[in-house]
Amino acid sequence: MSELTKGDVVAERTVHLTREALVRYAGASGDFNPIHYRDDVAASVGLPGVLAHGMLTMGLAVETVVPWLGDVARILDYGVRFTRPVVVDAEDGADVVVTAKVFAVDEETVTLDLSVTFDETAVLGKARVRATLA
Repeated sequence: MSELTKGDVVAERTVHLTREALVRYAGASGDFNPIHYRDDVAASVGLPGVLAHGMLTMGLAVETVVPWLGDVARILDYGVRFTRPVVVDAEDGADVVVTAKVFAVDEETVTLDLSVTFDETAVLGKARVRATLA
């Protein structure tokens, strides 16, 4: 992690979400809102389809930097603004692309900007992680 400069890409990955993943997340989180697994309910409330849980999207985004950090306990702060839902198709699922770039670095911490997109459109805005360097 030495010699970090603003704009350096430190981690990236694509996560493929399926309806099965949403149901498993619902079981783990206790969030059984049917907009996350039933097309008819999602349509009845005006949604474009079944949506991934916001907290699932937020979690998979930050998990992208954990291997680079080496320890999740090094994360000091993490925040996002939800800008667009991830619509998970019954057949094709959805691919979420996460890229982590250095926003700022000082002697003790690094701040990373996370670009989180679905269909080439941002789904999380102002997604920023601050972590210790050591």
